[in-house]
Amino acid sequence: MSVFDIIGPIMIGPSSSHTAGAVKLGNLARNVIGHTPDHAEILLHGSFARTYKGHGTDLALVAGLLGMRPDDERIPQAFHIAAGSGMQFDIVEGDLGNVHPNSARFSLSWQNTSAIVEGSSVGGGAVVLTAVDGFSLEYSGNSHALLVFHLDRPGSVAAVTGVLAASMLNIGAMRVSRREKGSEALMLIEVDQEIPSSVVAKVSSLEYVRRVIYFAPLEDDN
Repeated sequence: MSVFDIIGPIMIGPSSSHTAGAVKLGNLARNVIGHTPDHAEILLHGSFARTYKGHGTDLALVAGLLGMRPDDERIPQAFHIAAGSGMQFDIVEGDLGNVHPNSARFSLSWQNTSAIVEGSSVGGGAVVLTAVDGFSLEYSGNSHALLVFHLDRPGSVAAVTGVLAASMLNIGAMRVSRREKGSEALMLIEVDQEIPSSVVAKVSSLEYVRRVIYFAPLEDDN
């Protein structure tokens, strides 16, 4: 058992799952859109929907979208700060189906970019990103990772992994999915080292690649 298991994360309370984890989910969703969104609709599911006002989950999710960390003393003022930054948001309750009870879906827009991001806070401040734009995935935010949207074509996976290999980046885990044969597809590639911006640019320039999102570990992302 680690010290983290005993005392939990460093955070603004009251709940590691409903507050600290919610901030991290907001951080991950912000990473997908690449900026503080102009508008966000945040759908709360299950326990999140039932208890969010008492636990400050709504404040925490908005704080994460603003780029705050779980220990940021400004979290209680997140709504006010969002208004000052020009971010509009709506908090709604809904049913995401057979998912973890502490789950949320973010519908985000920034300029001409939009994204739909789903994730769950699974306890002790730990989170899992479970879907992006309809693609299922499982990313904890604990590793360096690339999310690569591409066309499902022969050689597309090999081209991406070849760039990583040539850059001496070791793949620790990889998951691929597609909507249907020959259509849009997604790679989630977790690696052991920080990914230089030049490598992200090389992957982005590959023939069948449509978009690349780089995730740094949440604990290292300032």
